[in-house]
Amino acid sequence: MASGQEKKSELDAKAKQGETVVPGGTGGKSLEAQEHLAEGRSKGGQTRQEQLGTEGYQDMGSKGGQARKEQLGTKGYKEMGSKGGEARKEQMGIEGYKEMGSKGGEARKEQLGTEGYKEMGSKGGEARKEQMGTEGYKEMGRKGGLSTNEKSGQERVEEEGIKIDESKYRTKT
Repeated sequence: MASGQEKKSELDAKAKQGETVVPGGTGGKSLEAQEHLAEGRSKGGQTRQEQLGTEGYQDMGSKGGQARKEQLGTKGYKEMGSKGGEARKEQMGIEGYKEMGSKGGEARKEQLGTEGYKEMGSKGGEARKEQMGTEGYKEMGRKGGLSTNEKSGQERVEEEGIKIDESKYRTKT
C-alpha cells in the first residue's frame, strides 16, 4: 500500500499533467494549487450562501442545474452525472467513496433530526414510486436489493446473469 507521501506525489504528477485531482481544484497545475483553488471556491460559495440565505442559494443551484439539463438534454445530463460519480470513485477509491456517501447522509440526518430524515426518505420513495409506477419501482428495488458491501446491485446482475427488466424503470410522462 502506498504511503501518504507516495499518494501525494502520485496526485501531484497527475495534476501536473492537467488532471483535476481535488474536487473544486480545476485549473490548478499542481496538487497544492488545486487544494488552494478548492478552498477559495468553497469559501466563495459559503459567502454567497450567507448573502442569499440557504433557500436562495439552493434555488440558484437548482436553476443552474435545470439550465444545464436543457443544454444537454435529459440523457446527456444523466450521463454527465454518472461519469462524474465514476470519476470521483476512481479518485477516492471505493472505500473513500462509500465513506463520503455515509458522511453526507449522517450530516443530513443531523440537520433534519432522525424523524425528519426518515420522513424525507419516505416522501422521496413515494414520489419516485409515483414517477415510475409500482411495477418499475419494484423492479428497481429488486436490483438494489442485490447489492452487498462489496458489490453494487449492477455488478451482481452482470456477474451472476440475473435478469432485471430495466424497461420497467421508465418515468411516467
